[in-house]
Amino acid sequence: MPAETHGLISELNIRHCRLSKSYRAIAAFIETRYDRVPTMTATALAREVGVSESTVVRFANALGYEGYPALLKALQYQVRKRLTTDERFSLGAELPQEDILETVLKEDMRNIHRTIELIDREAFDQTVNALLGARHIYILGLRSAAPLAQFMTYYLNFIFDNVSQVSTGLADVFEGLLRIQPEDVLIGISFPRYSTRTVEAMRYAHSAGARVIAITDSVHSPLNHEADLCLTASTEMPSFVDSLAAPLSLINALIVALGLKKRDELHQHLTRLEEVWSRNSVYLRK
Repeated sequence: MPAETHGLISELNIRHCRLSKSYRAIAAFIETRYDRVPTMTATALAREVGVSESTVVRFANALGYEGYPALLKALQYQVRKRLTTDERFSLGAELPQEDILETVLKEDMRNIHRTIELIDREAFDQTVNALLGARHIYILGLRSAAPLAQFMTYYLNFIFDNVSQVSTGLADVFEGLLRIQPEDVLIGISFPRYSTRTVEAMRYAHSAGARVIAITDSVHSPLNHEADLCLTASTEMPSFVDSLAAPLSLINALIVALGLKKRDELHQHLTRLEEVWSRNSVYLRK
């Protein structure tokens, strides 16, 4: 990569082109004001940098993108990975208080719609088959992804006898994966900002010969680089929290699909469970 190419631009640059003086000015602005650029038009960016709009468009082309919108989309993804929690909070800090409920609920809805449009159906089916054939299923989700891993583990234990949640606590994640074998499957769940430990654990499981499946936000996610299969769900939210509506819905779809594949065994298991729950008053009676 040329020395004058900035760090963020290096992540976007797929052609390793050399940057002219005007292009370096655009690159410098993007690098230093990366929190602003994802919402700027080509005209606004050109005005801020002091170049023509056509120069901004040619800059996008020089980096290998078909126009400024394509560059902007890639930039939005890269910037989202970089933002600190406080910076993400600042993006939504100016939302009118009276609009917050509707804004958040609609963003969750949009995330589910985007997931429906972009999900790899073949990878979904292959994931179902991989879990059905696994000797042991390990599920790993840390930090904000931990509730997703716990939810998935809880319901998969209704279907399988061989499901474990890998978590940090008294032991490290690597100790939880110490017995992983080639016949096993690890599901790694993480979204921006990605958990370093999750990526490392997926790499470890891969080196042990296990099948590795990622549940993340994009095929560009570092989890995908360590995975045999990748399922993506949109999590965009103009605040410091992640929108987990789409990932949870995706996990629900996996659980339902697996339950239907194992319907007879699941029916017998749930019947026995209902007897135990009723006998021990686990749930309130009507």
